[in-house]
Amino acid sequence: MRLRAPHIIGIALIGLGIAAVLVVQLLGLGRGGSDGRPSGPLTVVQGVVGSEKQAFFDDPEVQRVFADHGFDVRVTSSGSLRMASLPDLAENDFAFPASAIAAKNIEDKVDGVVGTHELFFSPMAVATFQPILDLLAENGVAEQGADDKWVIDIAAYLELVAADTRWNQLEGSEAYASPRTVLITSTDIRSSNSAAMYLSLAAYVLADNSVVTSQTQAQKLLPELGKLFLAQGYSGSSSAAPFATYLAQGMGAVPMVMIYEGQFLEELIKENSRITDEMVLAYPSPTFFSTHTGVTFSEHGEQVMRVISEDAELARLLAVHGFRATGDNQALFTEFVAEQGLEAEFASPGSFVNIAQEPSYEVLDYLLTRIGEEYDLSGAPPAPSEAEAEGSQP
Repeated sequence: MRLRAPHIIGIALIGLGIAAVLVVQLLGLGRGGSDGRPSGPLTVVQGVVGSEKQAFFDDPEVQRVFADHGFDVRVTSSGSLRMASLPDLAENDFAFPASAIAAKNIEDKVDGVVGTHELFFSPMAVATFQPILDLLAENGVAEQGADDKWVIDIAAYLELVAADTRWNQLEGSEAYASPRTVLITSTDIRSSNSAAMYLSLAAYVLADNSVVTSQTQAQKLLPELGKLFLAQGYSGSSSAAPFATYLAQGMGAVPMVMIYEGQFLEELIKENSRITDEMVLAYPSPTFFSTHTGVTFSEHGEQVMRVISEDAELARLLAVHGFRATGDNQALFTEFVAEQGLEAEFASPGSFVNIAQEPSYEVLDYLLTRIGEEYDLSGAPPAPSEAEAEGSQP
């Protein structure tokens, strides 16, 4: 059948309309759907993170938030103190160690840094037990602060260590009559950021609550600082190791362990938490913050840092993983803790008034190197390999 001109024109217009719809749909890919989320391919962003943040970045909810912003963020892990020495680190979009001092080391040693961003933090803390705190309180080493949170006086604790005091020599030691020396368990200082934070805190206190500013000053403190780590014997390569022993073996094996506050919180809110009623979180006095600092090597890395800084949902997810956001979203940690009914366990932001300051990377590196040499002379096992460090928390 032969079509007349009006029919031909009508069919052509229908065809043009369908084509227009297809063009609009194609143009819409990558611009976002009706809900504002990107509907096209996501931009892949690569990073290296301290492995205490691996669980955060692997969290499906965190991945969803990044995807809402158009990013597929993929990370590998490394010990924070080792990041600057990783080959081809700058080929990633960002690096994310667990401390500002480790970030400064990257900034100084790696070419191509675009920017640095202090995005969230976790106070250093001591995981211990109620009988231990009662015993330390009787001997003037621990007390409950104004907000009822337990604090350990680091200066008084260091005096016990210097005197090689044993638990059974303390007043009231019937509650814990161990012949072991009074000592906080930590990680291997040759590989672990949390051990470096403990070292920095002790150095600050031994220097009369002042920053250690020179190698000469640091050298004078080496005997007392070295004892904190060498007297422990074998140390795990990550903060996960002693905390796992604390959870599994209890007070007899690990009466006190230096951890990140976030480790305790993350374990406490788990459905099958291993934390018992006798386990207590205490804060050192002065306290010390592990400030997680992003170092970027590309504009995509910068964009991901901005998302972490600004997105309120991510700030809440940071709290779920035990981290305290900074900036406009810092109140979300307190809100999350209140929702969980845990205000009695975790310090409020305003209670951190006595905060130690870390030395320069050069001074800290000197202390780490010298104490590491003492490990070698004592016949201690070598520091863990890079592969071992990458598989655990720094």
